[in-house]
Amino acid sequence: MPRWKLSTEFTFDSAHYIQDYDGPCGRIHGHTYRVLVEATADRLYPSEHTPHPSMVADFKTLKWAKKDVTQGGLDHALLNDILPEGYHTTAELIAQYIHDETKRRVPDGVKLKVTVWETPTSWVEYEDD
Repeated sequence: MPRWKLSTEFTFDSAHYIQDYDGPCGRIHGHTYRVLVEATADRLYPSEHTPHPSMVADFKTLKWAKKDVTQGGLDHALLNDILPEGYHTTAELIAQYIHDETKRRVPDGVKLKVTVWETPTSWVEYEDD
């Protein structure tokens, strides 16, 4: 059976604080988040930009979080004000949020893995079967 794996990487700058954290991370601070989105599928799909089944997912769709907060992304946002209730702003839950929001935007048969670097040496991976 054929299988395609598509990967795209981007960054965005945002601020956050970890609610009820006893230490410096409990104060507002910023990061340049680096994100890797990997999408796999055993068939190709159309997208909002092409009616032909010729891609796993559109790169534009996978990079939605890179957009400015005023355009529906996460760039230059205070993440505590953007993420829904239940998503504290730890790297783990930021990765889950990006995964969940991306999953809503791609065809049902596409599997996703999201990696988020909060610093150059600290990252988290999230995928959901």
